Formats: sequence, C-alpha cells, structure tokens
Amino acid sequence: MNSPAPKPQGSVDPASPDWWLVVRKFFQHGTTIASFAPSSRFLSRKIVKDIDYDKVRCIVELGAGTGPITKELIDRVQPHTKLIIVERDPDFCKRLRTRFADKPNADIIEGDAAHIDQLLADRGITDVDHIVSGLPLPSFPAEVRDAILASSARALGAHGTFRQLTYMPFIYWRLYLGYFADVRFNIVPLNLPPAGIYVCRGYKLGRAAVS
Repeated sequence: MNSPAPKPQGSVDPASPDWWLVVRKFFQHGTTIASFAPSSRFLSRKIVKDIDYDKVRCIVELGAGTGPITKELIDRVQPHTKLIIVERDPDFCKRLRTRFADKPNADIIEGDAAHIDQLLADRGITDVDHIVSGLPLPSFPAEVRDAILASSARALGAHGTFRQLTYMPFIYWRLYLGYFADVRFNIVPLNLPPAGIYVCRGYKLGRAAVS
C-alpha cells in the first residue's frame, strides 16, 4: 500500500476545527490576527445588530477569518443585498469559500482591506451601507490603519457605518475619535474575554489620526 503523500509545508488540514486554525494563524502572524479564537456568537450577533436588512444593498466584511460574523450576516441579509467578504489569508479564504459555497450573494475576495474601494469599483459597486471589521486595527502600523480607514470611508455611503470589534473594551475610543466624528461603543459582556463594538460615522477627511 502506498504511503499518503506528505502535505505541503504550511498547508492546513481542511478538516481541522476553526479554533485550531485561528490559534495556528495567531501564533504565526501575531498582531495581524485579532484573537487566538474565532469571534463568539454573542460578539458576532452584536456587531451586525440594528442593521435595516430590508433596505441595505451592500455590506462589506473585513478580516472574516473562519466566518462566524459572515454566517450571521448571511443568515440575515435579503436576496437583494450583496455581501463582500474580504480576507487576506489564503487558508481562511479557502475555508470561507468551502463553507459558503452555496451562498450566491456572498462574494469572498482574497485581497487587501487597504484597497477595498478599488475592489468594489472592479465589481461595479460605488458605495456600501455598512462595513464590518474584524481586523486588529490598533495593532497595525499607523500608515496601514490610515489606508484601511480612508479606503473604507471612500466606499461608505453618506449614512453608512464602520463597525469595529475589539477585545479591549473602551481602550481605543480616543483612537477611533481621531478618525470619525461620531463613535459609539457597545460592550458584549458574555464574550470571553469581554469584548465590544465601536459603531463609527462621519469620517474626518484629512484629519490626522490619533496614535
């Protein structure tokens, strides 16, 4: 009997559980991964709450990981709503495409969140209603964070929201106030560790970010 072919170095077993894939990526890439565990259902539900799903035409998710927030969005959106799911890591993208292969309104893109406006333009989308971010933005270099938020602001419609999850409640309020005129925070105490959501509006064009 032939021995099984060895897996390519760095490959991920498609049958591995989500938590193991996230832990592995966390230790491989450090601050570019938001947490060592997938977002809980409490956090995933909170970040997509209070969206008028009857009216929205396009929602973007940045840094989808293994897709806990993606699932909550897919469960709620109407057929007329387009979901743009942006994830840079190839292994996460493979898992997302496998998991949501039967969802025609979910466009899963392996790409850079700093160029979301261009990714949307390539698809003929001029503006979006909400952007949901699972990226660890405070851990990014300032110039990368600036580029992601500026690109997101160009994509958002006039009344759109930028929704950012955090595992350090209240700590980064001042940082997001450096980018947005209106920043509101909602804590999610049932998440372990305690987490929360920043809901931001009114991007300050040309305003220097607060580090």
